[in-house]
Amino acid sequence: MTLNTIPFAIIGFGNIGTRHAKHIHANTATHLAAICDIDASKLPLSTDAPLQLTTDYQAVLQNPAVQVVNVCTPNYLHAPMTIAALEAGKHVVCEKPMAISSTDCEAMIRSAQKADRQLFVVKQNRYNPPVAAVKQLIENGQLGEVYQLSINCFWNRNADYYLKSTWRGKKQKDGGCLFTQCSHFVDIMYYLIGDVSCVSGLIHNFNHQHLAEFEDAGTFILKAKNGALINFNFSNCSYQKNMEGSITILAEKGTIKIGGQYLNTIDYQCIENYEIANLPTGNSCNDYGTYKGSMSNHDKVIQNVVDTLAGKAQVATNGKNGKKVISIIENMYQSVGVTTI
Repeated sequence: MTLNTIPFAIIGFGNIGTRHAKHIHANTATHLAAICDIDASKLPLSTDAPLQLTTDYQAVLQNPAVQVVNVCTPNYLHAPMTIAALEAGKHVVCEKPMAISSTDCEAMIRSAQKADRQLFVVKQNRYNPPVAAVKQLIENGQLGEVYQLSINCFWNRNADYYLKSTWRGKKQKDGGCLFTQCSHFVDIMYYLIGDVSCVSGLIHNFNHQHLAEFEDAGTFILKAKNGALINFNFSNCSYQKNMEGSITILAEKGTIKIGGQYLNTIDYQCIENYEIANLPTGNSCNDYGTYKGSMSNHDKVIQNVVDTLAGKAQVATNGKNGKKVISIIENMYQSVGVTTI
């Protein structure tokens, strides 16, 4: 820790919380002032003072040294803990999904406005080099009219993923696959094409009947406000490992597939008088041992906090963005007759 660095606290020190800690430690403009987890065994065994270690998140909120709170707890706790931190005068970095209802999202936004604090919602896949490149092409009009999107998320979630958790697979705490595994894909769909409405869909629980209280696979047809047609397919039943995370764009002046397992490659492209070339490699995926998640761009999330608080940037993904993703997910579930929380 050096003078004038921004003090962060992490609430929830599991897989994603430790990822946040790594990038806070690595950023020369930030330091960790507090770590909280209800399971004391997850807290570091030895620390450098003056790092606060606690199992009570309220103690973190009362710590005057803390300026930014990173909420890395299970889905159902995002809203109440974010609101409590904002009301305590802290800026908040909230992990995905922002919440498991748009009503909760709205309450979080109101709390940030009332407290005059910043609310950052983690959508780190927007920083993937292929996603950023395609976003720029669309914004510049180089693809012309976008006709269709095809989105695939074919991942694996094994029994350990659910059995080692007290909240995964529980409807009231997890929300469902669209909230947990697929919210990044919903976000990138919205990021690239704008608002959408769901026309129809089907969901089913094929392989996790005794592990999850909701679907493990589904397919949806959506329509963007600009008229583009979208098919959205997902599954947690990919045999043994994650296989594909992709978005294919068919447009007036080009066809592009962002692919790989985590939207991290350009699998093919044919663009009028242009080629996407020399993209940065990007970061690796989040590797949690028995399963893997999305790309690990949390370093860029932390840097956006630093730049925003210094007046050099704006919040990359704010509460309004986060709420829109949740509203789209609710609309998708409503189209198949599923009531969300």
